[in-house]
Amino acid sequence: MDYSREIGVLGAGAWGTALARHLCIKHGHARIWAYEPEVVDDINCRHVNSRFLPGIALPPTLTAAADLQAFADGISLMVIVVPSHVMRSVLGQIAPFLKPDVPVICATKGIENESLMTMSDVVEAVLGERYRGLACYLSGPSFAMDVANGRETSVSLAGYNQELCKELQILVSDARFRAYTTHDVLGVELGGSLKNVIAIAAGAVAGLQLGHNAAAALVTRGLAEMTRLCVRLGGEALTLSGLSGMGDLVLTCYGELSRNRELGLRMGQGESFEDIQRSRITVAEGVKTARSAYMLAKKCDVDMPITENVYLGLYENKPPADVVRSLMSRNLKSELEFTGARKI
Repeated sequence: MDYSREIGVLGAGAWGTALARHLCIKHGHARIWAYEPEVVDDINCRHVNSRFLPGIALPPTLTAAADLQAFADGISLMVIVVPSHVMRSVLGQIAPFLKPDVPVICATKGIENESLMTMSDVVEAVLGERYRGLACYLSGPSFAMDVANGRETSVSLAGYNQELCKELQILVSDARFRAYTTHDVLGVELGGSLKNVIAIAAGAVAGLQLGHNAAAALVTRGLAEMTRLCVRLGGEALTLSGLSGMGDLVLTCYGELSRNRELGLRMGQGESFEDIQRSRITVAEGVKTARSAYMLAKKCDVDMPITENVYLGLYENKPPADVVRSLMSRNLKSELEFTGARKI
């Protein structure tokens, strides 16, 4: 089936716009849904998204709509890129307008605060259980600006239906954007979500000027606790060593374009969380994921000290310097801990 016939990208933030641009250039046309009417006008009339992806020219054949019914009409593939905290609501609104066999690529990263569901859980809960075989999940080290500028990028594409996954792998890939397939949906989702929390901590380490040794230890131990939770929930430890785990973690913790790292950096330099939030157009995804990950770790009885301290820093005003002291004064232990499934 030709899924590229009419691609619809649901969400016109930086990442959604970058993906829409990439897919439009490859396939000649695409459409995008934006919540903000001014963004729709910007894309349709000036072929830019100056609010979320400034400085990037968009193809004239990329069209935008604010009406969900108009957006959904006739699409052959839907790429979901809305923020995780509004995904359930937006999917619920568009569901009546979707044809029952339209496949989905979900590029949204996050864990719902109240339900503690991953995005695949949300997709199946809202669109129906049949979407277990109709949806794939894209994640990996992929800053929107690099993708928008055509810079080389590699990602993971996970799906329970591997035949569909391979078809969509071909659809999204070209000489500068390469997708690798995997069956481990949960591992890919958790890697893409949890790394944002660790990146906030990595930014704080930089803001506190603690040095390269501390940053390297933080990233390494962050990967360890991400893997512990993944394995406890049924994902595969090896996935967290791949693009959607270690790859995305390294990018988000060290990359200067990382919103999550920037948040931690500014907090480490002494700015309050509230002041930082007031100065930003968008909220760093790790803010909401920190709460979800903290609650999920408690529910599953998984030790995630970095995640816990990021949560305390964001939601209980624990100073960054006290966070570091808490992590460095924990009881001494073996580096390799038994998770109940394997050593990591």
